[in-house]
Amino acid sequence: MAVAPLPNVRAVLDYAVTEIPAGKIFLGIPNYGYDWPLPFVQGITRAQSISNQRAIELALEHDIAIQFDESAQSPYFHYTDSDGTVHEVWFEDARSLDAKLRLIAEYGFQGGGFWNLMRPFSQTWLVTASLYDIQ
Repeated sequence: MAVAPLPNVRAVLDYAVTEIPAGKIFLGIPNYGYDWPLPFVQGITRAQSISNQRAIELALEHDIAIQFDESAQSPYFHYTDSDGTVHEVWFEDARSLDAKLRLIAEYGFQGGGFWNLMRPFSQTWLVTASLYDIQ
């Protein structure tokens, strides 16, 4: 599934604000994706952590259209590698980042932060700058 499906994020946030004042909370935003080989087998299948940029590159390399899951508010796609293994890739893009970043104001949080900044992704900064004054 998505790295951070919006309904799951909301469920955690709805609980968090019952225990912690919203003004003390910083929302963590993922800045990465996962490339899952299929079929998935609980406890056995392991995904490769990839950058959002690498996810886009994989879609381009395999000439695959990127889909968008409206419920999860996350992009994904499937591709088949040279060994014939089907993969499912979930990552973040401008749309999913926008949906998550808007939660900061909606819940009245102190702010937000990204994990992991070692994987540059220009859409992160474009969306953030369009919504907030960055300090």
